[in-house]
Amino acid sequence: MSTAATQSRHHPASYGAGAHIVCDNLIRIYRTDKVEVVALQGLDLLVDRGELVAVIGASGSGKSTLLNILSGLDQPTAGLCRVGDQDLLEMSGRQRLRYRRHVVGFVWQQTARNLVPYLSVCDNVLLPLLASRTGRDERHERVEQLLGLLGVADVRDRRPGELSGGQQQRVSIAVALANRPEVLLADEPTGELDSRTAEEVFGALQRVNTELGVTVVVVTHDAGVSEHVGRTVGIRDGRTSSEVLRHDTGHEGLVAQEYAVLDRVGRLQLPQEFTSALQMDRRVRLELEEDHIGVWPDRPAGPEGGAS
Repeated sequence: MSTAATQSRHHPASYGAGAHIVCDNLIRIYRTDKVEVVALQGLDLLVDRGELVAVIGASGSGKSTLLNILSGLDQPTAGLCRVGDQDLLEMSGRQRLRYRRHVVGFVWQQTARNLVPYLSVCDNVLLPLLASRTGRDERHERVEQLLGLLGVADVRDRRPGELSGGQQQRVSIAVALANRPEVLLADEPTGELDSRTAEEVFGALQRVNTELGVTVVVVTHDAGVSEHVGRTVGIRDGRTSSEVLRHDTGHEGLVAQEYAVLDRVGRLQLPQEFTSALQMDRRVRLELEEDHIGVWPDRPAGPEGGAS
């Protein structure tokens, strides 16, 4: 049976229908002569078109591997990964190059990787457009639009070394958006910034998301970013483990609610602080109630150790 046929059997076309980014049972294994590392262990993720999502996890959780796959810089080992109508598992080299140039934009944590140091701000944003088929006037109009939107039009003639860290990252966002990508991916975009400047950069990402309609995925280890996005996805041990959704209730303002992620075969990861507090290890006892599932430590039922 062909790879495509095998995938269609395990990943029905209806899964994630309408979502802009679809990851289903995504696996990435790195192999060397002496070791095999499973960086992603069946990760599931759905991101709607036009959504602003933060992916949070500790070092080694798999969040950067996920971003590298979504950006086309790395290839999945198995599973399903789709951005729009692009299947990232089946791409040829030429398709992957076009995907990186036109479908996604990428912002690195280190600004030195985003900007050419000897070019002005204006020329840095213009550079990706030189390979496009747009006319000169249209290219310059796009540059001015992005510089204005991101609040860096007043430094258009400066070089990166003459800018603050926050200005450099906002210019980096403009560079990533120059070719009108569908998706903007940002890897720890505020990791080298102080809290006030980080808020400015997140404000820029929010404007890009709202005014240009670009789907934005931000990877970070900073749980505080949940205040700037509608949905925060937690990754642990190469799998999505939790989500925090923020709702505007009107009278109470924004209220955050944490959820465990349930995959299509019924697996979930309980938050580590919950399992540690109740000394849950290896297995738990379950009981189906009328409107919920009870989960208890693996101790004998009774007044001291069980469910009431």
